[in-house]
Amino acid sequence: MKLLNADTQKEIKDILKDMKDSVKIILFIKDDCMYCKETKQLLEELKELNEKISLEIYNIDFAKEKAEYYNIDKVPAIILENQKDFGIRIYGIPSGYEFGILLQDILYVSKKETDLNLSTKEILKNLRKPIHIKVFVTPTCPYCPKAVLMAHQMAIESDFIKADMIEASEFPELSNYYKVYGVPKIIVNETIHIEGAVPESVFLQKIQTLL
Repeated sequence: MKLLNADTQKEIKDILKDMKDSVKIILFIKDDCMYCKETKQLLEELKELNEKISLEIYNIDFAKEKAEYYNIDKVPAIILENQKDFGIRIYGIPSGYEFGILLQDILYVSKKETDLNLSTKEILKNLRKPIHIKVFVTPTCPYCPKAVLMAHQMAIESDFIKADMIEASEFPELSNYYKVYGVPKIIVNETIHIEGAVPESVFLQKIQTLL
């Protein structure tokens, strides 16, 4: 049984019709994983809706070198590439609002362009210190896409930024470690904790305090 019905397929085709370059989706899974099977099926169905999308699937237990190369330590894990790895990571099945994040990410990566302010792009272009952003989300959170997409766009704009979307309920140990009591919750370089979706300027100011 398909996960994407006919109406949803039509909507996705319309959203992705403006893709520019091809995008390779890399998926890491393993056998004893809560939602790996469903994530694999979802991405396989998505791939069939646009010829510019390709899909590579690896079992993390049998592709350890590949996982180490991409710094993948939990699954399901999704990476998007367009000639290079932009540092975007999606951990957990992209369902609910998270599926919209995946589609928008594909467009950003395909075009190698973001919607960030020009002033933000200029600051990120001159970044020379590694920044790692983690954004905890849930599928039913309407405010989470804004936080994740902002982080992912920053990763596209700077080779020094890595940005993870982490589905909180699928990784309870991580959620407990970072004291995730509400979403979105943003962690920057393990030191800055941001509760809720914040404006781009505030997000950027937080990052600048680490420079």
